[in-house]
Amino acid sequence: MSTPTDGPALVANPDLLTLELKTAHELDDVREGEPQAFYTELYSDDVAETGVWEVTPGEFAGDKFGASEVMLVLKGEATITSEDGTTIELRPGVSFVTPDGWRGRWKVRETVRKMYVIWKHAA
Repeated sequence: MSTPTDGPALVANPDLLTLELKTAHELDDVREGEPQAFYTELYSDDVAETGVWEVTPGEFAGDKFGASEVMLVLKGEATITSEDGTTIELRPGVSFVTPDGWRGRWKVRETVRKMYVIWKHAA
């Protein structure tokens, strides 16, 4: 884990669409298809994490507890439906936030790749 005093001053990647995603991410409550997710963390410290995440088509649950996340869709198509019924259509260029306590479902029609920033909340 990097901290501001021991890490690089800048973290950059020239092409997030071709970045190799190295770590598998297990999905919860898969109801359709056999979606697989992978990510590569670009930076992390005690408060925040940023990286790139990708998931193949299918439907699965998502939640955010103890942290919030802002995302920018780089490629793909999906629908996210919050527990309260609110939906958002994802496509390249769409950004959205899942606040602490968010719960919902992802229905991915075309492999989605996103850049994310997660920030943790004090317990």
